[in-house]
Amino acid sequence: MSDTPVDEMSFEDAMRELEQVLGQLERGDVALDDSIRLYERGAALKARCESKLKEAEEKVAAITLDGDGNPTGTKPAEGL
Repeated sequence: MSDTPVDEMSFEDAMRELEQVLGQLERGDVALDDSIRLYERGAALKARCESKLKEAEEKVAAITLDGDGNPTGTKPAEGL
């Protein structure tokens, strides 16, 4: 498990570590205290992945298209 703070991780790093955490929890070969710590880390990693996906979705949604469907630029996301 990484010592990198979750809020500094890229989507890919967070997803990779989340998969490792889930694997450890599914095997059930960790002590109760470690399981709780892993669960908490997993919850934080899941939230980070969801946040990064939402950011990407907002960027894609902000791409404007011309009449032929070609990208012409971006517009600010509403509510930001």
